Order: sequence, then structure tokens, then C-alpha cells
Amino acid sequence: VLQKARSVCSEMEQANLPDFVKQRLESLETLISALEDTEWQMPEDEKNEILTSLAYFTEPEDLVPDNIPGLGYIDDAIMIELVIQELSQDLDAYKQFCSFKETEERRRGPEANVNRDSWLASKRTELRSNMRRNRSTGGGRRLFSRMM
Repeated sequence: VLQKARSVCSEMEQANLPDFVKQRLESLETLISALEDTEWQMPEDEKNEILTSLAYFTEPEDLVPDNIPGLGYIDDAIMIELVIQELSQDLDAYKQFCSFKETEERRRGPEANVNRDSWLASKRTELRSNMRRNRSTGGGRRLFSRMM
């Protein structure tokens, strides 16, 4: 399914498509990358949901046949949009993970061994640091110090 989806994406990139479809195509390619990325460790239920959508997407004779100029990919784009809306936070997280991975590999080299767990640990550290900074720059004393 993934190989066929990549092939359909390539075909669509060469076609004259409405902007609505082109925008969904980029998100589709991100979804496929997230599925293929073993370091991302996508949960099985999410994989199955995306694969089901991709199976529909790769079928040329679906609700609106893909060979109808201007309209053929509209139903595919709608299907992609529904999945993207449901998984939007996951896609945003994956994009952040990819950025983190690139940065770490540039900084530490290919042996950086970046995966979802190391990214989550980094995000936790960042959140804790932000919370400490917000407390220290809050302008006032802490609750317990005011009570004593």
C-alpha cells in the first residue's frame, strides 16, 4: 500500500491539480514518511487507520475515478483531509520530531541514535525548564513563601 501510495503521489505531482488537492498531497507525504520511519514508533492503531485511508487513496476507480480531469482526486483529497484532521496533533509532533532529529544528527553526527523516546525526554526537559523559568520570573513570591 505504501509503495503504491508513493507512486500515486508522484503521478499527482505531475498532474494539473486544484490547490486544495496539492495542499493535501504534502500532508499525505508526511503521513507516509511517519509510517515508514521506524524511529518514530507509530502506534499500531494509528498505522492501521492511515493504511486504510491510503488503500482508498491508491484505488483509481474509487467514488470519483481518478482519470476525470479536475475532479478525479477530489474524493481522495477529502479522505486525506479527514485523516489529517484526526491525526493533526500527531503530524505536528512528527514534524517536531524530524526537526529535533535533524538538529541532533547535525550536532552529534549519525551516531546520535535519535528516536521517539529521546525526543520525548527532550520535550519533557524543555517543559520543566520553561515551568521553572516562568516561576522564577513570575514577579511575585511563591504561594508558600507568602503564607509564612
